[in-house]
Amino acid sequence: MKIDGKPYRTIWLAEDGWSVEIIDQTLLPHDFKIARLTGLAEACHAIKAMQVRGAPLIGVAAAYGMALALRENASDDGLANAATSLMATRPTAVNLRWAIERLMKALSGVSTGDRVATAYALAAEMADEDVRLNQAMGAHGLKLIEALVKTKTAPGRLNILTHCNAGWLATVDWGTALSPIFAAQKAGIDVHVWVDETRPRNQGASLTAWELASAGIDHTVIVDNAGGHLMQHGQVDLCFVGTDRTTASGDVANKIGTYLKALAAHDNNVPFYVCLPSPTIDWTLSDGFKIPIEQRAQSEVTHISGLTEAGTIETIRLTPAKSPAANPAFDVTPARLVTGLVTERGVCAASAEGLLGLFPERRP
Repeated sequence: MKIDGKPYRTIWLAEDGWSVEIIDQTLLPHDFKIARLTGLAEACHAIKAMQVRGAPLIGVAAAYGMALALRENASDDGLANAATSLMATRPTAVNLRWAIERLMKALSGVSTGDRVATAYALAAEMADEDVRLNQAMGAHGLKLIEALVKTKTAPGRLNILTHCNAGWLATVDWGTALSPIFAAQKAGIDVHVWVDETRPRNQGASLTAWELASAGIDHTVIVDNAGGHLMQHGQVDLCFVGTDRTTASGDVANKIGTYLKALAAHDNNVPFYVCLPSPTIDWTLSDGFKIPIEQRAQSEVTHISGLTEAGTIETIRLTPAKSPAANPAFDVTPARLVTGLVTERGVCAASAEGLLGLFPERRP
């Protein structure tokens, strides 16, 4: 996507041909800076500290992290240590495991001297693959938007609600839940996006709003609890969200608060779609409540950073100093509340049979 007219991906090789550059998402929307990763420790920190985030991007970042690690130590012990270290960074997004297992399998029969080049090539392949999958997903999501526009009783713009950030910043490019919206803009469809602020890290208010503003797409930031009210008053036509892990039965783990939006959508007959590239499907798991839920630092809840009137970035405390906070990063939305899953192969029911219909190679 483009920032000030210049195209960017979220992750790429630097001009030196070996170090990895990323958009530091912890500084957005007030400061756009590029960070450089030169080794395993920096790659692990970038994922853990959420300089890179979003399930698809985490997977690709982990792949490049493996390549950086092998530059330091390409032995079997070095390979195993890199995999263990990266796997420990974020527990919920299945793309992390998918990427590492894919590299481990590809590198198992490769000589030590060839491992670095092989890892870099595979990481680049996975990055390009992510872009293709997300663009295809956007095309399938666009069909849902076009169909809904035709059935609207009152002509005019289509109002779409989204939660967290599932745009191009969460992937290598295009995004998941925002990909159909970018496609709709290119198709000339009048869309307006309700952007959940998505506490506690505010990925909606900071990242999604920044993406939509950069693309010139009409949007409005709302507090997390406003979505149900808007649905009750007919101001939401459609919900698009992403996912960090989807089970083989269609249960969805996404940013905390997604479940409440799904409940409100179900109660108000608002279509609720989840957009996901296939590497986000955990084919080994059928029960969404067995997905490990990441517990993050209390400080993300108790403190907030923002731009002051003086133009400086400051962090302040919101809560009483003696009040503890809980910070589960994700919740699980049962398949019964999901209207459909949007993948690179098409749209299906949120069920085992629905997914297997699109991915028949996964049948036992």
